[in-house]
Amino acid sequence: MTLTRRQAFSNLLRFLLASPLLGAQQYLGAADPMMDLANVFDFARLARSKLDPVAWDYLDEGGKDEVSLRDNREAFNRLVLRPRILKDVHQIDLSTSLLSKKLHYPIFICPTGGKNCFYRNGEEEVARAAAASNALLVTSGGIEQFLASGKGPKNWWQYTLGGELRSKPTLLNFTEKLEDLGCAGICITVDSMLVSHRERSIHNKFVREWCDKEIPRDTQDHLIYRSGDLPWRTDVYPERPFPTPTWDDVRRLRDATQLPVILKGVLTAEDSERSVRAGMSAIIVSNHGGRQLDHVGATIEALPECVQAASGKIPVLVDGGFRRGTDILKALALGATAIGIGRPYLWGLSCFGQRGVSRILDLMRIELALDMGMAGVARISEIDRKLVRFRNCGEGTC
Repeated sequence: MTLTRRQAFSNLLRFLLASPLLGAQQYLGAADPMMDLANVFDFARLARSKLDPVAWDYLDEGGKDEVSLRDNREAFNRLVLRPRILKDVHQIDLSTSLLSKKLHYPIFICPTGGKNCFYRNGEEEVARAAAASNALLVTSGGIEQFLASGKGPKNWWQYTLGGELRSKPTLLNFTEKLEDLGCAGICITVDSMLVSHRERSIHNKFVREWCDKEIPRDTQDHLIYRSGDLPWRTDVYPERPFPTPTWDDVRRLRDATQLPVILKGVLTAEDSERSVRAGMSAIIVSNHGGRQLDHVGATIEALPECVQAASGKIPVLVDGGFRRGTDILKALALGATAIGIGRPYLWGLSCFGQRGVSRILDLMRIELALDMGMAGVARISEIDRKLVRFRNCGEGTC
């Protein structure tokens, strides 16, 4: 068969475009060190190499023996996926809804403290990533100026430990300010009324206020302590100057605002049921990333009983140890509406600021989509309890 000059050129062009060599040249021409990191664990390793060792320990540690910290990861291995075959998965839809808001994917950004230990102006960097990535953000605060610019995330919740609920004036001022800012929900963390012994930081003589700015060191790389600095210790009896929040307080908050109220730190069926009775809008199954009370087990283990107790009356979210798309898929199969991440996005923040946070969200979102497709589910609504089983699950124990 005789080819015309145009046909021969067209064939050559197709060959070159399909060439791995050309692909390598294109990649090298647009090299970005961030794109060489294949998963969130790669970000963790890079973050550890970049951060001050004291800052890394503060980010990475858990409470006391760190048993719950390890459980959060290890418990995922007890869950086995049950993929379905010959399903049409040519298009994967990750979108879902939560409290009348659309989520582009079922991953939200958990509140974390001390971000300035990891990256300058860290809270705003994370907020900018949430806005760019269309992610639900639970913020620790300090992003009011960014929100006022009109460029902030469209779907964000305010985190609180409940101090604003101490009196009616402070409660009303708190809720009115959030409503004016366009807040979509109030997230009360209920497992941090006292601070755990985090013994890596205690050995490091860590001062929590350092994370308002940066870890101070002198020219010999020694930590600098100033008058009034209070390193974490183990010999302080647990007392607070004010009473800690109770169920009565959260009910008063519920009555004072039209904003959804979400409790973060629920681990039992009993408290899940009580959250429903108290009029909470949602709960987050959480053990604070293993950083608070130790030996409470993994959140993925607590999730089924909390989902069952909520009885579909309110959404159940979960955080703790999520690193892979398969982790997210397992939680969705057990009834979670969405999952939260903490350390992974802090690793991204530590390495590349806003870009790193967005990249972490991208990696986890893409992994979830791929894993859904390979498991035979094309939409979030198709994921159900039949998609997972517990490994070595005895009679009546799961």
